[in-house]
Amino acid sequence: MAGSVIIVTGSTGAGKTTHARQLERDHGALRFSIDEWMTTLFWMDSPQPIIFDWTMERINRCEAMIRSVAAQQLAHGGVVVLDLGFTTKDHRTNWVQWAQDQGATARIDFVDVSANDRWQRVQHRNADQGETYAMQVDRAMFDFMESRWEAPDAQELAIAVQPTQLS
Repeated sequence: MAGSVIIVTGSTGAGKTTHARQLERDHGALRFSIDEWMTTLFWMDSPQPIIFDWTMERINRCEAMIRSVAAQQLAHGGVVVLDLGFTTKDHRTNWVQWAQDQGATARIDFVDVSANDRWQRVQHRNADQGETYAMQVDRAMFDFMESRWEAPDAQELAIAVQPTQLS
């Protein structure tokens, strides 16, 4: 019995975590939001200014643990919602393949909002520090993430991967 994986993608400030939380409620899913993991486990020790390689090493550690726990949920037929940023096509493709290897179905939800609206949301989130606030995102960080962002194309969004046959 295998479950399903919902991969939530969108650029900074799009509303990925809000969407992921709604999916969690709608599907009784186990949700993983990378900002929550990083804030809890590593941000208090992070160098200032933030160093990309330092951050990526820790994100990779978190993702290894997320895969382990998510696999347990999928083995019981559960739903897993992944709010891991998914900035690049390669990152999304890797997780889709992982889901398929677990015998799970997978889909990609793209939260698409204009860059101007997203920057306004980020400024509001920085000031409000409400439910989805994890860390201050300044304009330099926002612009850096924008430079790395690869929006999914129509082929990627049409994905509804069925599980592979496990032997």
